[in-house]
Amino acid sequence: MRLSVVVPVYNERGTLAEIIGQIQAIDMEKEIIVVDDCSTDGTADIIREMAAAGDVKAVFHKQNMGKGAAVRTGLAKVTGDIIIIQDADLEYDPREYPQLLQPILEGKTQVVYGSRFIGPHKAMYFWHSLGNNFLTLLTNVLFDSTLTDMETCYKVFTADVGRSFKLRSNRWGFDPEITAKILKRGHRIYEIPISYNGREFWEGKKISWRDGLVVLATLLRYRLHD
Repeated sequence: MRLSVVVPVYNERGTLAEIIGQIQAIDMEKEIIVVDDCSTDGTADIIREMAAAGDVKAVFHKQNMGKGAAVRTGLAKVTGDIIIIQDADLEYDPREYPQLLQPILEGKTQVVYGSRFIGPHKAMYFWHSLGNNFLTLLTNVLFDSTLTDMETCYKVFTADVGRSFKLRSNRWGFDPEITAKILKRGHRIYEIPISYNGREFWEGKKISWRDGLVVLATLLRYRLHD
């Protein structure tokens, strides 16, 4: 099985090279697709150097469109059998790929989420944790599931699942939209404990309470519509 790693990037000059190095160190056949969402801090130059060296496939947005749009762009370029979403910071550890892939490789499921709340993790801000738990609970109520971490970055699914729906959300609506569409198509998501080293705001964390409202609206929209 060939793995496609989709890496959406926006202003991650300080961490990008390290995370790409960690992905490359995973001993399996893979491709790394990096989508730069119109970074302004020199990140794009680093990506061009990596692409010229043959380390990654690179795609560049001409304007900032959001994480969801960057993931969509990356998904359109994949050629592998299994897809994983990887943020460009250092909050998630690529060394956990084998555990995340195992349920799919064993034929138990077509979709795996890495849960930050059932594995070792750096304590979150209280309001972030509360928001995550509320939005995950709402997902479970609306779509009859028992997830513990709907907002996790580590979403892993077969290419067939990825091709089975058309995503529309540009920004933070990506996570609830893809989760809603996966669950509405009858896929049961297999959760694996993962470690989590959350960033502080001064380190570059970008999400805010306003993004939570977008997630909430997206969940409700896709409960009613496809």
